[in-house]
Amino acid sequence: MPKSVARRKTKKAVAKRFKVTGTGKVLRSHASRRHLMSSKSAKRKRHLAKSALVDASDVARIKENLPFG
Repeated sequence: MPKSVARRKTKKAVAKRFKVTGTGKVLRSHASRRHLMSSKSAKRKRHLAKSALVDASDVARIKENLPFG
């Protein structure tokens, strides 16, 4: 029987929060969009809806948890 090859599992908590683009950039969503939306302006809500890039200092940690990302 052949020996099994050890593989890292995808951390599902990370997979739900981040997306890796084709070029290798990591995208995240903005905070402050869950509740208390009536006090926020339409412009602010519109900008919060768009995805943002993760800071370069955090990219390696996130990609480590997304081996197939």
